[in-house]
Amino acid sequence: MSGERWYEAAVETTLEFADLLRLMDERSTAFRAAVAAAPSLDTRVPTCPEWTVFDLVQHLGNGKRRWAATVLAGPASDVAVAAAAAPREREALLAWFAASTGELLDALREVGPDRGCATWWAASESPETAGAVARHRLQEVAVHTYDAQLTLGAPQPLPDDVALDGVDEFLATCVATTAAWPHQPAIIDYHATEGRSWRLWLSADGARTARLPTPVTGADPEAASVSARGTANELVLFCYGRIAMDSLQVDGDRRVLDQLIAWEPEE
Repeated sequence: MSGERWYEAAVETTLEFADLLRLMDERSTAFRAAVAAAPSLDTRVPTCPEWTVFDLVQHLGNGKRRWAATVLAGPASDVAVAAAAAPREREALLAWFAASTGELLDALREVGPDRGCATWWAASESPETAGAVARHRLQEVAVHTYDAQLTLGAPQPLPDDVALDGVDEFLATCVATTAAWPHQPAIIDYHATEGRSWRLWLSADGARTARLPTPVTGADPEAASVSARGTANELVLFCYGRIAMDSLQVDGDRRVLDQLIAWEPEE
């Protein structure tokens, strides 16, 4: 995958740690507002059809509590945190969720971005640090805020800075892996209309990703098998399975994207 070296200089910094925490708090507030306005806690979530609004809140809140304990425990600890039963009354549920958010934010502030942390993405390109946890949990709450807003029939786009970082974070954390790609080698390019692009290499060596230079300078040493273009918001929602491929401008071999969607790598 020599093409990755061509793009190393194009890698930009991600959101600062303080910005990640601020945006996580903002998205959590937006999530609570959507839950407060939902017709019922028993309303089904269209993008998570097996879950009700209550299930979505409980899932996200318990996730925050588990990660708070994991962050505080440090890199060598495998923390088991029992899922808490969230209260069924709406105001109590919203307060419980707010407390969950506070636990995670407090834990992250206490340890700082460089503290090692046990994660599930050891084989990815994301570091196993509290900073990477903050980055991933921001995307988790941002996408689930979209889910909650969808129950009201009024989903809002992810904020631009969240969405742009979200494409990068998804590829680095959820796609990049050392597990062998089981199909013919392929290259996928992702282009955000806001002016940022990424490349994903898929081969027997695994899946690797890098940001493309903007604008591209010099000759591209490789050609993409397929490219997907849309707003950063659309790219993130596509990556997380919230919108269909047809929502994007896709050029090239669409089968490669279908293969990637269906891929469940085993380490």
